Amino acid sequence: MSEKRYFRQQNPFRVPTTDGKLIEEHIGLASTHTGAYSVAHMVAPPQWGEPHQTPEFDEVTIVVRGRKRFEVDGDVIELTAGESLLIKAGARVQYSNPFDEEVEYWSICVPAFSPDTVNREE
Repeated sequence: MSEKRYFRQQNPFRVPTTDGKLIEEHIGLASTHTGAYSVAHMVAPPQWGEPHQTPEFDEVTIVVRGRKRFEVDGDVIELTAGESLLIKAGARVQYSNPFDEEVEYWSICVPAFSPDTVNREE
């Protein structure tokens, strides 16, 4: 019998966080040891934010519910449910949810997200 050419994720890797953000990696380095891309479901609480970073990967964000703010190379962009944004590798970016409701979104990174290549600022 040949190897199956699909993978059904029933137990995504829940990334431990200290800021109240839910991160469930469905495909990627932590969950499936896939380096070419990663797919994660996230829910960020109200008033959440991360430091600036300069990732070495492209990232697509698709907002499902709520609003999310991005600062990309000095431009401020706000997405709402149903909108998406591609941020290319090498852009200086900051992600936040400065609003009073949580935001739910999906993130696809190419190549896969890695703490070693996200380049967060102190």
